[in-house]
Amino acid sequence: MAALTTQSAATTPTPPRRRAGLARRREAGAGWLFTAPALALVLLFVALPVLMALWVSITDWRGRGSPFEAGVPVVGLQNYTDLLAGGGLPTQDLGTALRNNLWYVLLVVPTQTVVALLLATAVNDKLLRGRGFFRTAFYFPSVTSSVAITVVFLFLFGASGAVNQVLAWLGINGPNWFADPDGVLHLLLGVVGVDSAPAALADHGLLGVSWWDWLAGPSVAMSALVVLAIFTTSGTFMLLFLAALQNIAGEVSEAATMDGANAWQKFVHVTVPMLRPTLFTVLTLGLVGTWQVFDQIYTGTQGGPAKTTITPAYLSYTSSFVNQQWGQGAAIAFILFVIIIVLTLVQRAVLRER
Repeated sequence: MAALTTQSAATTPTPPRRRAGLARRREAGAGWLFTAPALALVLLFVALPVLMALWVSITDWRGRGSPFEAGVPVVGLQNYTDLLAGGGLPTQDLGTALRNNLWYVLLVVPTQTVVALLLATAVNDKLLRGRGFFRTAFYFPSVTSSVAITVVFLFLFGASGAVNQVLAWLGINGPNWFADPDGVLHLLLGVVGVDSAPAALADHGLLGVSWWDWLAGPSVAMSALVVLAIFTTSGTFMLLFLAALQNIAGEVSEAATMDGANAWQKFVHVTVPMLRPTLFTVLTLGLVGTWQVFDQIYTGTQGGPAKTTITPAYLSYTSSFVNQQWGQGAAIAFILFVIIIVLTLVQRAVLRER
């Protein structure tokens, strides 16, 4: 009798719910096992450096020795206070950098997105001959070294460069692009006779920069860097849009045609809404990339002329590596990080499905 009971218990099937739980645990364990190497690399080369930089941002470390030594002064939020509310040169430099970068973002991100979408639509047309050539040609600047392209643009936009030569043929006296600190909007206002700032704009401001200077627009030098950014990034985003366009079924366009929609209506009301996920990706990558612009500034202008091309990323570099104020440089980097996160969340809310 005992033998029969033991045999019956051994052959009792496992309940389905328990089997499902065991299967989920095995799958979870296998997933953690396969992702462990990648997670270890992320923790070692991303999370750990970020935490170290966060520690540096609340210290007055000057770059000598280890920032974790006992003698390194801990200043708390003093670096952030000096930058955001100190009222001195650090605050003014941060305000100037944010002003410059804001105009850079406002001009580059929408323009490169529109250009990339138009290029993708053009090279996706089956009636276009040599589509492979045009796709390669449009994408080629994106795989070229940004330093090399910046050097080429320095020659093109020089005082006697090719751009000014073309403008001279049109009867226009071109500026010395990378040496002109004047704001584009101020120049346009000067044409209509507005040469001085109204008192309400000149006497008030943000982060040590008057509202009149906030509204100056990008400098002539920064405008050349805007053209450079659009030229080098549109090809990459073109490929993203191209992949999304090729995933749109032909029946959708045919249905819109049968409903009487013309080419423009199909593009606006059918194609663009179906590209919403890709559009969000392109805008997010563009937003992050433009707020982190550094190499073009370092190679081309180094923040000049008159600090009109300085950006937060470049200011963080100079504060740390040039002025040896590593705590302040790390604080600038984290302020920039917060700005990017907030703007990304706002962009996500605007583009969410309704």
